[in-house]
Amino acid sequence: MWSYSRRIAAIATAALLALSGCGFHLRGTRHLAFSTIALKIPANTPFGTELARSIRVGTNTRVVPAGPKAEALFDLLGDTKDKEVLTMDAQGNAIQYTLSDTLRFRLVDPKGHELIEPTTIRVQRVMSSSDTQTISKETEDALLYRDMQSDLVQQVLDRIAAVKPNANPH
Repeated sequence: MWSYSRRIAAIATAALLALSGCGFHLRGTRHLAFSTIALKIPANTPFGTELARSIRVGTNTRVVPAGPKAEALFDLLGDTKDKEVLTMDAQGNAIQYTLSDTLRFRLVDPKGHELIEPTTIRVQRVMSSSDTQTISKETEDALLYRDMQSDLVQQVLDRIAAVKPNANPH
């Protein structure tokens, strides 16, 4: 007869084995090819704040002011949020929206050579609408945009992590 704690341990071990078998792994520290990076992003933007925090916490790289100490410069070229009507009911009221966030950026070395040429990443989510739940839908909009922003940050970090500066022919 197994004790309660042994059963829990066995179940947890089985779950971990199942997850590792399907390719799941906890997000760890990313290794970036730069020891320092500068972020050319408008001050106090939610995207810039989250990107800087993710670099500080989840990588081996330090965020520094732009200048000679930066081995790479992340240059935000544009960040556009949009909300479009996807479907309408018979009375012409919007019942579904597509929320999108489009980010355009590049990464350059101290000499101005592009390590990542201007790149556009777009994420979107579909949201249903109701005239009776206006306040909760505005909150849902904000939460979806925050989720999309986190998705963009992770995609940007994936692209930066893939950069091999020595492979640049310039």
